[in-house]
Amino acid sequence: MNNDIQKNTSNQEGQEPQKEEKSSSGLIEKIQQLGQTNVPQLSPDSRIHCLTIIGQIEGHMALPPQNKTTKYEHLLPQLVAIEQNPKIEGVLIVLNTVGGDVEAGLAISEMIASISKPTVSIVLGGGHSIGVPIAVSCDYSFIAETATMTIHPIRLTGLVIGVPATFEYLDKMQERVVNFVTKHSKIPEETFKDLMFAKGNLTRDIGTNVIGIDAVKSGLIDEVGGLGPAMKKLNEMIDLQKENNEGLIQ
Repeated sequence: MNNDIQKNTSNQEGQEPQKEEKSSSGLIEKIQQLGQTNVPQLSPDSRIHCLTIIGQIEGHMALPPQNKTTKYEHLLPQLVAIEQNPKIEGVLIVLNTVGGDVEAGLAISEMIASISKPTVSIVLGGGHSIGVPIAVSCDYSFIAETATMTIHPIRLTGLVIGVPATFEYLDKMQERVVNFVTKHSKIPEETFKDLMFAKGNLTRDIGTNVIGIDAVKSGLIDEVGGLGPAMKKLNEMIDLQKENNEGLIQ
């Protein structure tokens, strides 16, 4: 009997340090990854899904591991799942990107534009290059007062063959970007191309760096605002869509 008691107590003493080690290691991991001990939890009854597009948009070629990237093969399945999930009624797209692969960016933009649920984008920090089509692909777009968007022509990296066919390929790809942006925003095509080919705004390069209110004045973005206005607008759009759907059912 005494032996059994000793075994039980020894087992309990052995388990307690293990639990303490697991909890402490989990705590250390949170501090290392997030810089804090408490991680904010999403409300289980939340009807809005937040999708972040940060760093460089990665295409078919894998970027170096030290680069902060958004992989399009991760985003596309998420967007399909969002469309299928009845609990998600709206999507908030948060952008802080330097741009990246053109075709990957256009693929993400087309997917967001074709979602049947209300979508709102907010540009924080920067929404450069191919980040511009992604920002305007939503139903309504916001930009922070200090955020910037760089509009410039498409470039190629690596070996380029200097033949007329290469120029034609670049020109057609550029037209795809221009057509998408002008279709999903209020900016006229001529104005967008003027910003794209402007000289003197970018050092040793052509293009324009549009900041906050200037993006709104040009018709590229709908409104200057941060997280609060973006969430308010998205909730309003969700409620409006609900009313319209109820009216159709009746």
